[in-house]
Formats: sequence, structure tokens, C-alpha cells
Amino acid sequence: MILVELYSKHDCHLCDIAKDTLIKIQLREQFELREIKIREGDAFYNEFKERIPVVYINGEWAFQYHVPEEMFIRKLKAAHPA
Repeated sequence: MILVELYSKHDCHLCDIAKDTLIKIQLREQFELREIKIREGDAFYNEFKERIPVVYINGEWAFQYHVPEEMFIRKLKAAHPA
């Protein structure tokens, strides 16, 4: 199963939109969605705080700020093991 990780934080409108988009896609495409909420002091905070939401597919960076649906699906299918 493909793992999609969404790095987000509380009170983030773009994060909410990205999560909604991923959940919508998940109704048609199979992948595990894991949301990681970052906070000041977390390991990823300094790296991601100005770039969230950030999306990884199977450990590979895929998107930041926005998740274009069709582009996400293409990357998801490319990550699918043959």
C-alpha cells in the first residue's frame, strides 16, 4: 500500500484544503493517508513551518502549499509498485 504523508499544523486553511483533497481522492484511489501535525519544537518544525502543507508519497517529496488533484493521481500511480 502506498503511504501518503501530509505534514500540517493547526489553524492552517491550506492544510485543511489539502487534507480534503487527499480524502476525496482516497475515495477513488487506494493509499494510506497519515497526517503529521507539526508544532514548534517538533523535529520537522524548522524545515516545514513556512512550507506547509507538505505532502510525501512513499517517503518522496511530492507537493507543498497545494495538492493539484490530477497531478497527485499521476504521482500516486507512478509510485504504485508494478
